[in-house]
Amino acid sequence: MTLRNQVLIWIAFFVVLVLLLWLFRGILLPFVVGAALAYLLNPLVNQLQRWKFGRGLATAVVLLSVITIIFSLFFMLVPLIGQQIIGLIQRLPGYVTALQALITKWSPEINAWLGPERAAQLQTSITGITTQALGFIATLPAELVNIGLTGAGVIGFTLLTPVVAFYLLLEWEGMVRGLQELIPPQYRNEVNGILGDIDKSMAGVLRGQGGVLLIDAAFYATALSILGLNFGLAVGLIGGLLSFIPFVGFAVGFALSVGIAIVQFWPNYWMVVAVCAIFMGWQFIEGNILYPKLVGSSININPVWLMFALLAFGALFGFVGLLLAVPLAAIGGVLVRYGLGKYKASSLYIGQNGGQGGSGI
Repeated sequence: MTLRNQVLIWIAFFVVLVLLLWLFRGILLPFVVGAALAYLLNPLVNQLQRWKFGRGLATAVVLLSVITIIFSLFFMLVPLIGQQIIGLIQRLPGYVTALQALITKWSPEINAWLGPERAAQLQTSITGITTQALGFIATLPAELVNIGLTGAGVIGFTLLTPVVAFYLLLEWEGMVRGLQELIPPQYRNEVNGILGDIDKSMAGVLRGQGGVLLIDAAFYATALSILGLNFGLAVGLIGGLLSFIPFVGFAVGFALSVGIAIVQFWPNYWMVVAVCAIFMGWQFIEGNILYPKLVGSSININPVWLMFALLAFGALFGFVGLLLAVPLAAIGGVLVRYGLGKYKASSLYIGQNGGQGGSGI
């Protein structure tokens, strides 16, 4: 198969995939989450099979154990978390007003430090960010309805997701064998190499980055609560769980925490410094220890392209697009690297005579 035909096939496959996702975006959420859950749990099911469990029994044991843990945590933590999030949403306009009052009070010092023009720009920027944040909060109920997080949607999601995960886990080996049989024998080794790279990237996305996300959320929530920050549990969880979007989780959590700390603790600026230290110190630990250990170089995507993928897929598919953006970006990165490797090994790049003379066309 020529390079041109291979590139056309992969482009056509990607276009068809995006089109199908767009057509069925309204019903995809339980299937996407169920598939991700099956992918995450498949190694555990395989381990039980090695311990002489049947595939069906191993699937049932693993899935029931995970569901039991999730529901236990849900009933233990959700009332407290929900109360804090609702309280934060209700109190946020008051915090913003108090912060603006403090900025107005400090305006002479700010003017002397930055100059009148820059001080006015700073105040305008803060006002704009505040207006956008309050506007987002005002439209949040409508957005939740749009992504199906209503009573009926949650019930359907809760019932359908475990069923999807169960049947995918049960038939995982059969599906893999079926896909292997569809690959022409002469290209099987090459395609298997691509699929192996995709599996490595997906493992980095779902297992590695998912682990970092949960550790971030647990640390921020615990540290801010111990520090005594109002709504520290909610703010920490929001900042940690948003960290799947590069820089956004840190920025949102840091801005909320510092804003609340200034209103709550001022003039005790050491508490504000402590909040800043929590975020800055953890960012150092995450970037130098957690991320290299749990994710490593398996994703290998430039953060700029990752943010573009999140914005693009979010605009096209809404909340489901945000869930799919990073895995699809990881798959796209593998295919692009494969295409570039084939191109650099082709006569189009090195020339007809291997780069020794000739026009190279």
